[in-house]
Amino acid sequence: MYNQIESNKRKSWVLMALFVGLLALVGYVYGYVTDTGYFGLVFALGISTIWTLFSWFGGSSMTLWSCGASELTDKSQFPTLWNVVENLSITAGVPMPKVYIVNDPSPNAFATGRDPKHASVAVTTGLLKLLDKTELEGVLSHELSHVKNFDTRLMILAAVLVGAIVMLGNWMFHGSLFGRRGRDRDSGNILMILGILFILLAPLVGQLIQLAISRKREYLADASGALLTRYPEGLASALEKIRNSAIPMQQTSNATNHLWISDPTAKSLGERVGGLFSTHPPINDRIKLLREMLEKV
Repeated sequence: MYNQIESNKRKSWVLMALFVGLLALVGYVYGYVTDTGYFGLVFALGISTIWTLFSWFGGSSMTLWSCGASELTDKSQFPTLWNVVENLSITAGVPMPKVYIVNDPSPNAFATGRDPKHASVAVTTGLLKLLDKTELEGVLSHELSHVKNFDTRLMILAAVLVGAIVMLGNWMFHGSLFGRRGRDRDSGNILMILGILFILLAPLVGQLIQLAISRKREYLADASGALLTRYPEGLASALEKIRNSAIPMQQTSNATNHLWISDPTAKSLGERVGGLFSTHPPINDRIKLLREMLEKV
């Protein structure tokens, strides 16, 4: 477990360096295409620095805001939820995170925060209606495992920085169309094609990195959560109910979809089961692995 935490910390820094480098490359190509020299590179590095700092200190707040989450300050509103989070936090040895409610009929949950001291967990009203206490404990143990393992830091960085790549890609697209003055036509056309190709590939590369991080983290959080409660069936049963509901969330974002315990965009049971470009591993595989753990307990 400690090795996994240290690995996540290292990968967080690697991820930031990778995205900053990619953003710098976008800026360099943008400056070359638009005849602005190193302006594009300097501009991209400035944007990437600001964006990285923003994701570090404000990414969680922006994520919660984008999902329409409201903080639970009165535990009498949802006493079972509050008590489950409090008890699991004590068992996991982490500070109790802030608890948020998302008013949405789709059963789902996520955790966010740069470290356990600045963590939050959010659950939908649909999840609270669908699950019993044991199943709710399974889901929240999964989310607290993300917090304890520093997965939340890694995933929030991926979410915010992928958004930055897409934004710069759009700017580069307009520059490649309208900024070719001063170059011969053949050279300008070649650069325009390269610029457009990069715009198309940069978000895809970022998304693939995001998917790879998310899928591996979900498997690990399932296992860690099951060890925390000592009852893998609780989470397995919860995932079954979530899979069978197949209710897409009303408010979603491509930058944050990977944070949820289940794909928030799935509109059918088939989509819940998983696909090649899903932000989550196949839910049936997750259930199977959890029940295999139960047999070994």
